[in-house]
Amino acid sequence: VPRLKKGRNGVRGESGVSDDDLALEVLSHYSSTSESASVIEEGTGEVVDEQTAQEETEDKLKQCIDNLMDKSAKTRLAALESLHLGFSSRVLYEFLLERRFTISDCLERSLKKGGGEEQATAATVCALLCVQLGGGVEGEEGFKMLRPILSSILIDSCASLPARQSCARALGMCCYVSASDDAEDLLKSIGHLESVFVGSYPLGDGTLPSVKAGIPALHSAALQSWALLCTLCPASRINTILNHHMPRLHTCLESSEVNFRIAVGETIALLCELGRDIDQEFEYEDCDALCDSLKNLATDGNKHRAKNDRRKQRSIFREVLHYIENEDFTEEKIQFGIEAIYIDGWIRRRIYDAFKEVLESGVRHHLQFNPLLRDIFGLGPPLILDASVKASRISRTERHLFNSAAFKARTKLRNKVRDKRADVM
Repeated sequence: VPRLKKGRNGVRGESGVSDDDLALEVLSHYSSTSESASVIEEGTGEVVDEQTAQEETEDKLKQCIDNLMDKSAKTRLAALESLHLGFSSRVLYEFLLERRFTISDCLERSLKKGGGEEQATAATVCALLCVQLGGGVEGEEGFKMLRPILSSILIDSCASLPARQSCARALGMCCYVSASDDAEDLLKSIGHLESVFVGSYPLGDGTLPSVKAGIPALHSAALQSWALLCTLCPASRINTILNHHMPRLHTCLESSEVNFRIAVGETIALLCELGRDIDQEFEYEDCDALCDSLKNLATDGNKHRAKNDRRKQRSIFREVLHYIENEDFTEEKIQFGIEAIYIDGWIRRRIYDAFKEVLESGVRHHLQFNPLLRDIFGLGPPLILDASVKASRISRTERHLFNSAAFKARTKLRNKVRDKRADVM
């Protein structure tokens, strides 16, 4: 029978297989480097031992780390891009553990003295480093060192927009991973992100401000990272957020930028879900007007907008509208190997999307082997197959019972954690 566990924020994961598939018993292991399986080297057809491939990757990364200290900006940027690729595609905890201070120093130097492109790439590598080191002491050390410079670039109106956008995403991810139990760092990060996206909030006369090109993308990144960190806040803080931000976000649905409108719509749905987790009877006070706005966006046929933009907008806002009106959410299944996680709420979607934005195509590999992601998504230790154990089946009815139990336990667990954080705050 598959194991169903609740991770951080009640994210449900499954260490098993889909309906009518075979569910294999598994043995735990704690590092992808311990696998003895072989892989086919692309383009050659030669069989390469996984351990050998890992060692070759680490040798290349050592050179990249050395190149981070080069005087040439071009060399440093190339090294950062290689680290970006390496950190996203493999789990490298043991390798990075003894090099974390050197890497953090180099990243801080690139953020302080590099150009816009170098700063943007360095910020992304900061987020990946936190994901690699996890939420323990090592990750916290790195975050405390890098948080001030990430925040400084984020709120600096003279910094390049790509760098600020990358810092917004990195600050949200690093704080989510490394400072979820530190109320002070959490509140500071939330405040810095908030100070950025409120630039799109309505003016005193109720109209939306005009913003220059590139700013809506920055505001979207800041808003999405802010929403991610809201999932860590205690109930008292959530109530304050709902009262202050919901009316203003409602007005932002009129923004002329489609991607910002979508980010706002998803954030509204997430905040409503947080409100309903605290109080099942929660309802936004101007719900009828909000639903009217959502209906207009869900059926928008404005020819001035690109066809793909209209299609994407209608799809997202139909989902948001159904959730606000009926608490309906279309569950999404993310399959990797014989395992899967289920995205069945706006909170879980934001958490998964945040990791996907940072890890890109490597997100499934990290779901399989990274203990941090497996803990957050309730999957338990990384798995290897034991082919000698007989396969067993799980019925749809059994799965439904497991899923229902996990859903009911989610709210109790989250509110319990929030109460503890409220005491600190």
